[in-house]
Amino acid sequence: MRVVRRLQPESAPGRRPLPGPLRALGHRNFRYYFGGQVVSILGTWVQQVALSWLVYRLTGSVALLGLATFAALLPMLLVGPLAGAWIDRHDKRRLLILVQGLLALQALVLAGLTALDAIGPTLIVTMSAVLGVLNAFDTPLRQSQIGVFVGRREDLPNALALNAMAFNAGRFIGPPLAGLLLGFTSEAVCFALNALSFSALAFGVWRIRVDAPPRAQGSTAAVFREGLKYVWDEYPVRMLIFILATVNVTASSYAVLLPVFAKDVFGGDARMLGWLWGAAGSGAFLGTIFLATRQRLPGLVKAVVGGGAVSAVALLVFAYNRHMAVALLAMATVGFGISVCNVATNMLLQSLAPDPLRGRVVSFFSSTRFGFDAIGGLLAGLLAARIGVQAAMLGEGLVLAAFCLWTLRIVPRLRAGVRRQVEARAG
Repeated sequence: MRVVRRLQPESAPGRRPLPGPLRALGHRNFRYYFGGQVVSILGTWVQQVALSWLVYRLTGSVALLGLATFAALLPMLLVGPLAGAWIDRHDKRRLLILVQGLLALQALVLAGLTALDAIGPTLIVTMSAVLGVLNAFDTPLRQSQIGVFVGRREDLPNALALNAMAFNAGRFIGPPLAGLLLGFTSEAVCFALNALSFSALAFGVWRIRVDAPPRAQGSTAAVFREGLKYVWDEYPVRMLIFILATVNVTASSYAVLLPVFAKDVFGGDARMLGWLWGAAGSGAFLGTIFLATRQRLPGLVKAVVGGGAVSAVALLVFAYNRHMAVALLAMATVGFGISVCNVATNMLLQSLAPDPLRGRVVSFFSSTRFGFDAIGGLLAGLLAARIGVQAAMLGEGLVLAAFCLWTLRIVPRLRAGVRRQVEARAG
């Protein structure tokens, strides 16, 4: 008899269970984490939009936009996998609080340099690289602790979906807010507000009371090799990461090109950029709501492939469109597709991974997600500088569409592989 794992929690005695899409919030520790995460994410998006606008305002260079994004995300690809092995050997909760302090310091330095008009292309790229190194530790720390904060494997996929929902709500609210702040204040104020936002997550994690999980034994290199072997040997894990890399090297690079579309194609300003970012964020938020209602892990495989296909079509529509209403709808669709692909992949990987390996699996996920986003952003910026921003967007969409057609061949085998692992855990 086929066993299908359902992601339903057990109700706590004497406590009314929350609705299915919110069930992870029934855990006290996760509520503390989630509240701080919401504030921190909002500040992060305000800074990201302000930084991209600062780069384009100072230089007018689309190539530098790609380089700054590349510098911020490349450490995720280079440092991320080793960071995952290193943090598995230490107390993750204390490290998470420490990293929040370092991220706040980076934002404060960026705010000071900008306020003093001491910022330039070299310093922007340098500060972006520092942020990237810190995020290479911060992202797997946050993600790998979610399972500990929830405490029940059955509620982990829902907690991941809610975490992504908070991230994408920040994408929806943060960019328009950044546009308003830039219209009335300056980029320096946006950076300072982001520095303040990290204290919310640090406070939330400090209030959490949980036993530290066992630490990985052995050298960092040995722990890393163990994680790499698992990722390579398991077909579903290997193929999910391959799909993740392709979607992010193509579709996610739209973010680098948006300031150019806002200013040169649509003739707008920072507020226009905020609306385009916000549209993508609204679609991503809807994507996470969709995933929060999913109850079957094998069914998420179709969501991964379908998300990539939806993103490809939306990029093709957006590329040469000159109507703002269509552009906003296309951006919302891109955000929806990328979010569904990325979050569903994360839900599958973390649900399938053995508990002792989850930190390393998360680090491979985050390094692929953001590292290939960095490579795609750099390529998109260089391509746009040579052939034009609209042609570059069209090319990204065509490559992704061709890849998604190929993935249709492997969906049955991928679903079967996920189902086998789910049945093995249920048994």
